[in-house]
Amino acid sequence: MLKTITPIDNTLYVERKFATSEEIEHTLNFSKKVFNDWKTKSIEERKIILTKFVDCFLENNKEIEEELCRQMGRPISQCGGEMNGFEERARYMIEKSEQALGRVISKKNNEFDNFITKDPLGTIFIIAPWNYPYNTSVNSVVPSLLAGNTVILKHSSQTPLCAEQLFNAAELSGLPTGVFQFLHLDHQSTSKIISDNRIDHVLFTGSVSGGRQVKKAIGERFINAGLELGGKDPAYVRKDCNLQHAIENLADGSFYNSGQSCCGIERIYVDGEVYNDFVDGIKSFTEKYILDDPLKAETNLGPVVKISAAQSIRSQVKEALSAGAKDIIEKTNFKISEEMNCYVSPSVLIDVDHSMNFMMEETFGPTVGIMKVKNEDEAAKLMNDSPYGLTACIWTSDKEFAERFGPRINTGTFFMNRCDYLDPGLAWTGVKNTGTGVTLSVLGFDHVTRAKSYHYRTI
Repeated sequence: MLKTITPIDNTLYVERKFATSEEIEHTLNFSKKVFNDWKTKSIEERKIILTKFVDCFLENNKEIEEELCRQMGRPISQCGGEMNGFEERARYMIEKSEQALGRVISKKNNEFDNFITKDPLGTIFIIAPWNYPYNTSVNSVVPSLLAGNTVILKHSSQTPLCAEQLFNAAELSGLPTGVFQFLHLDHQSTSKIISDNRIDHVLFTGSVSGGRQVKKAIGERFINAGLELGGKDPAYVRKDCNLQHAIENLADGSFYNSGQSCCGIERIYVDGEVYNDFVDGIKSFTEKYILDDPLKAETNLGPVVKISAAQSIRSQVKEALSAGAKDIIEKTNFKISEEMNCYVSPSVLIDVDHSMNFMMEETFGPTVGIMKVKNEDEAAKLMNDSPYGLTACIWTSDKEFAERFGPRINTGTFFMNRCDYLDPGLAWTGVKNTGTGVTLSVLGFDHVTRAKSYHYRTI
């Protein structure tokens, strides 16, 4: 049985049966059966159905927002943001699909008609995470379907209702039966599906260890996998920045969703001339957060997803403190006891360095470390000193400097004066242990299609 424990009070919230072997076989066979018909539909036909799919999903927003809060602990006041993100990304991809999937003309004249089409791969298996269960799945589901693929979705066992809500919207939209399906799966069954010859591509968002398991399950099969894995995203606060803007935005980038964001800020490097003011400012701003029951309207910092995650976060912070770090946040401002529950008070650590796991390994909680730097060279060196590379940001009033500095940073996305944000028109990708592949933008469609060339000569 799949059992979802709500982090609000650690009680059972959802219980579902895992898919049986017979159900998995039926799902795989049905997906292959309907593919041939779905891929022959025009892009315009698919756009109409996918637009209806988005509309149907958004009609149920209040129920979805409360379910989201109860499943993974995000404050109810912030759950609407995920719905907005889902809509923005989905509608952008629908709008750009004809451009992204259109023919690429090589040569066209009286003698030759040469072009490239972008054909669907077949059945795409999508493994979605719990931390942004709709925003991450939409990045994969919508372009895959627009391109003419069929989709099987496996959502995290922490957020099973998200898969069900997406499936309900698909049914109401008129999407042909079998084109979009979901399964509740254990790890063993998930691995078997990945290795099955009826799966043509895998899109996975999760941990680095999970990504390795996906690659292992694919084995010697000649299919690709899109992997969006961990992050330890850095920020550089330059002395010429708007300091108050940097403080408020970097605090939000560190603590939004209780720090459980792949592109959340976990390391901040601050120019020595503004270091003290920055530290004082982020201390004051952070201590105003309200850590409480996420169903309360005034709460802006909820629990982390489960007790094991809370214990891991506290352990990493404790290890850093024992190595000489200092937590500048006054914990008495946060009333909820942290004894054996998922409510983790925010931590801002100073006197940290890269010998500490806290500054090198993903924490995935409401914590951030701050280091003083002498200049841009030291900042760049420290920002690049990481096994991850999803996003990085600089805070400065000098755009020309940012344009010179950005290419020095080994990352998938580089920001100036903002962080923890996703523009659907830009490629979402990473380097190093953050993974491989691209979602979003017109480039994202290239990873759920294959190129096929046509060379016609008239004699």
